[in-house]
Amino acid sequence: MGMLDGLWLGLVARNFYRQQLGALMAARPNWVAAGLFYLLFAVGVAYFVVNPAIADDQPTRALWRGALLGLVAYATYDLTNHATIKGWPMMVTVVDMLWGTVMTAVVGFGAAYLMTRVFG
Repeated sequence: MGMLDGLWLGLVARNFYRQQLGALMAARPNWVAAGLFYLLFAVGVAYFVVNPAIADDQPTRALWRGALLGLVAYATYDLTNHATIKGWPMMVTVVDMLWGTVMTAVVGFGAAYLMTRVFG
């Protein structure tokens, strides 16, 4: 997940975030905070998304559970920022929530598929 998010933030959508957030962005990421987020988020994806799909032998369930968890997690971040940071763009909120939803769905499904169909 961290690698996909890193590709998204560092390459694919880098200019978008810089244009939208400008001075709000840190010059360098806080790697400790980022690492803690991805560690906790990976635990959440494993527990709430992948494990139930493995237990049911239904990797496609991880797709929908992952989408929901991604939406909730990224909405928590983006909507809180939108509510509390002056100048936080609505476009960033929408794009980031969509990204989090899709990315978590894909990662959850991929992990569940590997565990049930390849390694299972």
